[in-house]
Amino acid sequence: MSAFSRFTPLAASLPSTVPFVGPEAIERQRGRPVLARIGANENGFGPAPSVLTAMAEAASGIWKYNDPENFELKQALAEHLGISPSNLAIGEGIDSLLGQIVRLIVDPGTTVVSSFGAYPTFNFHVAGHGGRLVTVPYVADREDMEGLLAAVRRENAPIVYFANPDNPMGSWWDAQSVVAFAKALPETCLLVLDEAYGETAPAGSIPPVDAFIDMPNVVRTRTFSKAYGLAGARVGYAITTAGTAQAFDKIRNHFGMNRMATAGAIAALKDQDYLRQVLDQISASRTQISMIADRNGLKALPSATNFVAIDCGHDAVYARAIVDRLMADHGIFIRMPGVAPLNRCIRISTGPQTDMARLEEALPAVLKAL
Repeated sequence: MSAFSRFTPLAASLPSTVPFVGPEAIERQRGRPVLARIGANENGFGPAPSVLTAMAEAASGIWKYNDPENFELKQALAEHLGISPSNLAIGEGIDSLLGQIVRLIVDPGTTVVSSFGAYPTFNFHVAGHGGRLVTVPYVADREDMEGLLAAVRRENAPIVYFANPDNPMGSWWDAQSVVAFAKALPETCLLVLDEAYGETAPAGSIPPVDAFIDMPNVVRTRTFSKAYGLAGARVGYAITTAGTAQAFDKIRNHFGMNRMATAGAIAALKDQDYLRQVLDQISASRTQISMIADRNGLKALPSATNFVAIDCGHDAVYARAIVDRLMADHGIFIRMPGVAPLNRCIRISTGPQTDMARLEEALPAVLKAL
């Protein structure tokens, strides 16, 4: 009997892989610790003390399942955003929500449009459901909305993925352009508008919360992983029409959220003073990364996120050598985009001053060795 005969033909055909190699795996492979964890776009400044207190207080009730309707978190988000709780769906981070969205839309052979080199977890879910991915190249290091729209129309695609601000390049579009793009899409096409980095984006780049509230073919995904510093808690949410939000109840893991994470997310929404403080720290760190790049003859690209993409001026082999040498020689974990021409760059997450100082010392030595 074949080892894979118990699996579906689709599952048997897929590689056993993950979209990202984590720093923990790199530590195991290289046999040395990560000393500066500035590669996964986590918030190294951490969550608010009030959030940690709320999570600690919730720990004694961890023997209970979380409310499967996520009532309190929906109420808190609705109040914070100024919308109805019925316009929200809750999930275990954006990655989980992307999987649910794909499951709702994609059958084997369904055409899906995205940008070539954009966030790979979405593509991972598309492949897992047998979708046919059609990609559009970036233009000037930004996702090409005109190209995405043309691909949707050409392919009659029922779903398109677009991130604003973008990962991995940190680029962004203004809100007016994003709204125009959404309204130009056929009603038969669902726009997955990934706004994971919305809190770090400049003013005027994120459409108002009610911009698409009456458009059932737009789902906006957001997270507590970035600005709120809760990547390990896995809390994300989707904003859409009440009807589209309700569709998530058909296929989601109703007991997927945990009580401590939920308590932390609710506390994070209440502590907006801390959020503003962290956003200032992220901005300052972004500036410092750009200065370090400039002093070393590299070009930092403008960023609306909690990371900076840096053009190394060569090819992917050179960029990969920088990534590998920083880790191997200095214990500094960073990443790089996965496809050309984006992979001429490296990508460095913002972080505490100790991490920035380590990077500032190590990068010249790595470049000199290369």
